Amino acid sequence: MDAAGGNLRSVAGAFAALGHAAEVTRSPEVVARAERVVVPGQGRFGACAAALERTGLGEALRGAIAREVPYLGICLGLQLLFETSEEDPERGLAVLPGRVVRFPPDLVDPGGARLKVPHMGWNTLEGVRSVGPFAAVEEGTHVYFVHQYHAECARPDDVAARATHGISFCAAVAAGRVWAAQFHPEKSGRAGLALLDAFARVPV
Repeated sequence: MDAAGGNLRSVAGAFAALGHAAEVTRSPEVVARAERVVVPGQGRFGACAAALERTGLGEALRGAIAREVPYLGICLGLQLLFETSEEDPERGLAVLPGRVVRFPPDLVDPGGARLKVPHMGWNTLEGVRSVGPFAAVEEGTHVYFVHQYHAECARPDDVAARATHGISFCAAVAAGRVWAAQFHPEKSGRAGLALLDAFARVPV
């Protein structure tokens, strides 16, 4: 789904390379009848959240999730599931309780060296829960991140994986048939493709 957040073609291309057709759309009607929904995105939380509400896509997404249509969020597509973000005043989809916060400016690694924000590059997944498509991802897998905000889940059980960048942060969420990754599966090599393939094969 085109949530006005970028990164669409690379995600659609990854699904195509796996042999799965993916339609890029901004139509609430298409989302309403979709068997699965993928919401990738890069950019500002507020601009994307406002676009979802303005176009009717927000209502269509909440309806699809309420009907238990499989949902996969990527990067901003994870953050939009939450109620609020420190980045902007606009409200998210509020599908999951919690908020999105910025990394602290004074992050350091175990040796005391300063860490950069945005968090950009490869990092290791920790505490991976074998649920839904995340069953295709092993503990300790290296995946690719580009972000400066991360989710704080109000329900600890919604966290499907964590990673560490100065602090431990939520790298993935899972709640019912809603799954989302803060990292980019389409940029994460075989592990990322395995996750996308597993999602495309989730029974509907």
